Amino acid sequence: MTIHPAPARVVLLSGPSGSGKSSLAARTGLPVLNLDDFYKEGEDPTLPQLAGGGGTDWDSPLSWDADAAVAAIDALGRTSRTTVPVYDIASSSRVGEEPLDIGRTPLFIAEGIFAADIIGRCAELGVLADAICLRGRPSTTFRRRLLRDLREGRKSAPYLLRRGWRLMRAERGIVARQTALGAYACGRDAALERIAAASAGRCASHEPSPTATIA
Repeated sequence: MTIHPAPARVVLLSGPSGSGKSSLAARTGLPVLNLDDFYKEGEDPTLPQLAGGGGTDWDSPLSWDADAAVAAIDALGRTSRTTVPVYDIASSSRVGEEPLDIGRTPLFIAEGIFAADIIGRCAELGVLADAICLRGRPSTTFRRRLLRDLREGRKSAPYLLRRGWRLMRAERGIVARQTALGAYACGRDAALERIAAASAGRCASHEPSPTATIA
């Protein structure tokens, strides 16, 4: 009789841009699916636009291919492998693709600013282990995001400053929206505890996120 391994499950790690998702995901030692690689390309006519001719709104979920992201998560859960795009943020384009194999691990992380938008779909597929929204102080997030984006040359400095100020003002609303979608909002240490619990096969509690002041 052939024994099939249990399907892998996913921890969806969301949070504002610059909140430290990638660093936290790497720290867990688990396989990581980078959901930012599923951005649409710059010439896609369905890309949302900022008001007043400000260009593409890359912080809208409509700038992202949720269907492809969910398909990749489903494939990893069922078969432990998939092919993912390689996205270059500076040029707003896909520059290739690469295989992702998570091996025999029962748990992996999918992280990105739109991860909360697919919580319901992952739950319906039976692959959701937990959903976390990483949060902190908006001023800290602003500095971390700006330094990262300038270092990586993601966009021009004026664009990054304008986007940074806009996102800092909107950060509490971003966290509230992701929490409403089902993510548990917390800081780094609590997030690591929840991921450790999921890795050990324990179900994390989904009580409402505690209220916190993040001035």
